[in-house]
Amino acid sequence: MAPFDVYWDHHIPLPKLPPLKAKITVATVALLCFINSYDGDFVFDDSEAIINNKDLRPTTPLSNIWNNDFWGSNLSSNSSHKSYRPLTVLTFRLNYLLAGGHYPVGFHVPNVVLHAVISALMVDVFAVLIGGLSHAGGSGGGGGGVQNLAPRASLLAALLFAAHPVHTESVAGVVGRADLLCALFFQLSFLTYCKAFHGGSDRCEGKFSVQWVALSLLLCAAAMLCKEQGITVLGVNAAFDVLLICNVNLFELSQRLLLRRKDIDVGELVRTGLLSRLALLAVGGASMIYARWRIMGTGPPVFTEADNPASFADSMFLRIVNYNYYYSLNAWLLLCPWWLCFDWSMGCVPLINSVTDWRIVWLLLLWCVLIGLISQALCSPDSQRRRTLTLGLVLLLVPFLPACNLFFRVGFVVAERVLYLSSAGYCLLLAYALGHCCCRWARHRRLLGVCVLALLGLYVVRCAHRSHQWRSEQSLFSSALLVCPLNAKVHYNVGKNLADGGNTTTAISYYREAVRLHPTYVHAMNNLGNILKEREELVEAEMLLSKAVAIQPDFAAAWMNLGIVQNSLQKFSAAERSYWNAISFRKKYPDCYYNLGRLLLCIVLVTRSLCILTGTSREATKRDRDPAQQLDTRCHGAGDRGLSSGARREREEVADPIEEKLWAGDGPAVGRPMFVHTVVTSWRAWARRACQ
Repeated sequence: MAPFDVYWDHHIPLPKLPPLKAKITVATVALLCFINSYDGDFVFDDSEAIINNKDLRPTTPLSNIWNNDFWGSNLSSNSSHKSYRPLTVLTFRLNYLLAGGHYPVGFHVPNVVLHAVISALMVDVFAVLIGGLSHAGGSGGGGGGVQNLAPRASLLAALLFAAHPVHTESVAGVVGRADLLCALFFQLSFLTYCKAFHGGSDRCEGKFSVQWVALSLLLCAAAMLCKEQGITVLGVNAAFDVLLICNVNLFELSQRLLLRRKDIDVGELVRTGLLSRLALLAVGGASMIYARWRIMGTGPPVFTEADNPASFADSMFLRIVNYNYYYSLNAWLLLCPWWLCFDWSMGCVPLINSVTDWRIVWLLLLWCVLIGLISQALCSPDSQRRRTLTLGLVLLLVPFLPACNLFFRVGFVVAERVLYLSSAGYCLLLAYALGHCCCRWARHRRLLGVCVLALLGLYVVRCAHRSHQWRSEQSLFSSALLVCPLNAKVHYNVGKNLADGGNTTTAISYYREAVRLHPTYVHAMNNLGNILKEREELVEAEMLLSKAVAIQPDFAAAWMNLGIVQNSLQKFSAAERSYWNAISFRKKYPDCYYNLGRLLLCIVLVTRSLCILTGTSREATKRDRDPAQQLDTRCHGAGDRGLSSGARREREEVADPIEEKLWAGDGPAVGRPMFVHTVVTSWRAWARRACQ
C-alpha cells in the first residue's frame, strides 16, 4: 500500500513532535482534565455496580463473574440487565483486593490512567487513519516501524479526544471503566489488524499475516467482554482494509453496482486477499454474536417506557422521528458539550408527537450535514479527502450502532458514556476541518492557531469543572437540575441524597415533584411514603404506598413498608397480607420476616390479654379463626397498650430473646433465609398454641 500525501498537515499550527513526545503530551493533557476526580466518592450507578455487587468480594466464588451480569444479577434471571462484562467486573474485584475494600480512590485512579493511555494510543490510530500505513523501510520494504505521515493532524485529533468534556461520565464515574476498557481493546484490535500488513506488501500481492488477524479477533472478543460495543471494531477494521489497504474507490464501486456499467473484478479482490480477510472478520463476528446471545439465556433485557419512551411510541413514524431527534442530541453533545447530565430519561427529553413540533428542524439539520459529509466522502475528486472523511464517518457512526435502537431496544434516551468511542471519529473530522481551514486560509494561520488553542483550553476547563461535579452525588444531582428540570429521576436522586443526609423536609418537596412529573414513579412514592411514615403522617403514607403496589404489584419493598404503615394504623389483617405479599415476591427478605414475626407475636399477646381482661373464654377465642381480624375490631393498639403485666412478661420471655438472637447474631447470621424462616415458624407455632 502506497503512503498518502497529507498536504494539509504542515499547515496546522502545532509543532511536529516525535512520536513519544506526542504521546506524552496527549497523556498529560488527559490527566490534567480529569485528575481532580481521583478522590471522588462513589456516585449514581457506582452504588449498584460496586458497593452492592457481591461479585467484587473475595468471599464470592470467582466463577460468579462469568455467570452474572455487570450488576451482580444472574444472567438467567428475567430481571437481569443482560450486560455481560466479566473482564470489567474482574478489574473491579482486583481494585477491591488491592484497596482492601470499597475505597473510592483505588477505583477512580485506574479510570484516569486508562483514559490517559487510550488518549496516547489515539495518536497511532489517527496517524494510520489519516496518513495510511508507511514503514520506515519504504512502502514496499519490510523493516522498521510505522511512519506517521500526519504528525500534526494526529496530534491535534488526539488532543481534542483527550480533552473532550463528553468523556467525563466514563472517566469520573467508576462504572465508566467498561467504556474505557472497551476502547483500549478496541484500539489494540485495530492496531493489531494493521500489523497484519507490517511487511508493507503491495496490495496486488495479497500478502497478510493470518496470525495477526486472529489476534485482532481475540482482542475484539476481549473488548466485547468489557462492553458490548467492542464488537464494532470489526466494522472499522473492514473499512480500513477496503479503503486504505485495497484502496477501493467507493463511488466508482457503487456506480458499478447500481448502473452496471462494468462488472466487478472478483479475481482482483481474491488476489488482494480482501475477500479472505473479510470472511475471517465475518466468521469471527458471527461467532461472538452467537456466543453472546447464548450467554444472555432468557433473551434480551426488558426495559420500561420511562427508560426509552420513543421505543414505545404508537406509530413507526413517531418512533423514527424521535430516534432521529435523539441522534441530533448526541451530535449536539459532541459539538457543544456544555449541557451534560448524568441521566436523560423520565421526561428530560419530551417526545415529538407531531410534525409541527419545531424540534424536527434539528433532525433535518443533522441529516443535511451527514448527507453533505457523505457526498464529499464519496464524490470528492481529492482521494485523500475521500479516505479521511469516510474513515472519520466510520469511526463516528459504527461504534454508535449498538445504541441507536435499530437492532434492539436500549435502556436509555441519551447516554454520554456511549459516545466515548464515537467521539474519536468526531475528533478526526474536526481535526481535518481545522487543518483544511489552515491550508485554505494560510494568511490567517496565527489567528487560527489562537482559535485552536482557545478551543483546547475551553475543553480542559469544562472537563475540570464537570469532573469536579462528579466528585459527589450532591453536586452531580444538583447540576442536573439546571440541564433537565423536567427529569423526574433527577428530582428523585436529589431528594434521596437529601434524605440520606437527614434533610427530610427538603427531600419531601423533591420527591413530590418527582411524583408530579412522573405519576407512576413507584420508587419516589415508596421513599416519600417512608419519610411520611417517620413523620407520623400515616394516612398519606398509606395512600402513596398503596398506589405504588397497585402500579407495580411485585414491588416487595413497597409491600413491606405498606405493612408497617398499616400496622401503625392498627389495620392488622391488612398489614399481615402486605407482609406476605412482600415475601411472595422476595423470598430472601429477612426484614420482612422480622416485621411479620413481630406482628404475629403482638397479635397473640394482645389477644390473650383481651381474653383475660374481657373474660372471654378460650372456646370463644378458638372460634375466631383470624386473630388479626379480632384485634382490628377489639383492640386500639399493638404495643404495650392492652397488655397485662403477665402478657408483657410473657412477651419479654418469648419474643425478646428471639429478637435479640436475630439481630445480635447469636446463631446464624441475619439474612440467612433458613434461620429467619425458623424464627418466624416458631413464632407462628407458638401463636397457634396460644390461641387454642
